[in-house]
Amino acid sequence: MAGEVKRMLDRIIELRSRGNETIARTTKTKLILKGINPSKFTVDSENDPEIIARIKQIAIELGVKI
Repeated sequence: MAGEVKRMLDRIIELRSRGNETIARTTKTKLILKGINPSKFTVDSENDPEIIARIKQIAIELGVKI
């Protein structure tokens, strides 16, 4: 099922920001600095196992359970 990467990134941003737009932007910036640009992925993006593993690692580093 395509789009899992997008859903995971959206979930990380949602959980970290809790509705605060400033924290959402900061979280997006942190993801970019860690090598994952959330704007690059859409619901049609392929599910690359390497990227999914990297996102799971980033979630752990950010203290988010996805």
